[in-house]
Amino acid sequence: MGDFRPVPDVLAYLGGRWRVDRTVRDVASRAEGRFEGATVFRPLDGGGPLHEESGTFTWQGAARPAERTLRFLPGARPGTADVRFADGRPFHDLDLTSGRYVADHPCAADLYRGEFTVRDADHWRTVWRVGGPAKDLVLTTEYVRER
Repeated sequence: MGDFRPVPDVLAYLGGRWRVDRTVRDVASRAEGRFEGATVFRPLDGGGPLHEESGTFTWQGAARPAERTLRFLPGARPGTADVRFADGRPFHDLDLTSGRYVADHPCAADLYRGEFTVRDADHWRTVWRVGGPAKDLVLTTEYVRER
């Protein structure tokens, strides 16, 4: 898995609309779910895009609408991002200048560890591993740019 595409400016790279396909696997129970939808990165005052995701999440045969919003702000170094929840709380940093990045986010007693990889101009991926007393999950998301 060493073929990563460096991204000199993550905020410029992410701009636009992406098709999203996410699998959610509960490691302990082996239950699996799936999210299918779209993510739009649209301009936000302050220099970074607003990430708006919407689609359908199916878990154990039940499909329901799902959405989330994140704020991607300019990071501490040029070309990086400071990712925040919609309410402004910090989520994680993002630096794709090498084409790959690992970020941690502690959430109560659980730890979210995300690996971000860029394959090319139109494909990137995240894999979040969530571990702790409350969760044992793997969330794998494929993003494909819509033209």
